Amino acid sequence: MSQITKGIFSIFSNPEIYDGFQNLMGAVEIRKELVREYIRPVPGAKILDIGCGTAEILGFLPQDVCYWGFDISSRYIESARKRFGARGHFHCGLFDSEKAALLPKFDIVMAFGVLHHLDDDEAVNIFALASSVITDSGRVISMDPCFVVGQNPIARFLISKDRGQNVRDQSGYCNLPSNIFLKIDGKVRHRSRVPYTDWVMQCSGVRGGVHVVSQSTNWIVALNS
Repeated sequence: MSQITKGIFSIFSNPEIYDGFQNLMGAVEIRKELVREYIRPVPGAKILDIGCGTAEILGFLPQDVCYWGFDISSRYIESARKRFGARGHFHCGLFDSEKAALLPKFDIVMAFGVLHHLDDDEAVNIFALASSVITDSGRVISMDPCFVVGQNPIARFLISKDRGQNVRDQSGYCNLPSNIFLKIDGKVRHRSRVPYTDWVMQCSGVRGGVHVVSQSTNWIVALNS
C-alpha cells in the first residue's frame, strides 16, 4: 500500500478531523449522489464496504440494508460503532480471502477512496476478493481521484498532494478489473464546490474462474482520503 501517513497527514487518524475534512470537501452531496445514481440499494440489500472509514455512507442508506464495513483503523471503526451500533457489522482489520470466505454474498461491494492507495497488483486482488463475495447480479462500485486531460488545475494540484500515491487516469482504473469482470462502466465526476475530479466505476458479471485469491498475500485495506 502506498499512502502517506506522517507529518500533516497524521491528523486524519482522528475520526472527527477526518469527517470534518470530508464534509468540507462536499462529502454530504457526494454521498447522496453515490446512493442515488450508483448504489441504488433495494430493500434489504446486502452491502459490503471495503475501507469504510467511519462508515458515514451508512447514514445515507435505507434503514433495512444489511451493511458490513471493514477498515484497518480501530479509531474509525470505534467511531462507526458508536454512531451506528447494530445498524451495521463493523470489523477492524485486513480484508483478506480468509475473511471473505466467512461472509454472505453481497448485492453491492463498495470501495470508495481505496484504489489510489494500492499498486496495480494489490488493486487487482481487491477486485478478485470482491468478485468472490458478490451475487450473480451483484455490482462492485469504486470511486477515486483521477487525473484527466484538461481538468481544473486546482483539482490536479490537490489530487497530486493526496495521501494515496497511485492516482490513475480513466484507463488506468479500467484496466484493473478488466480480467475479472465482463462489464465495466465509468464516469468522470468534476466537483465545483472545491475543484476536484473523481472516477466512479461499476463492475459486474464475473468472468469464470476468478474466485481464487492468494492466501499468502497480506492485504491492507486503505483508508479513505
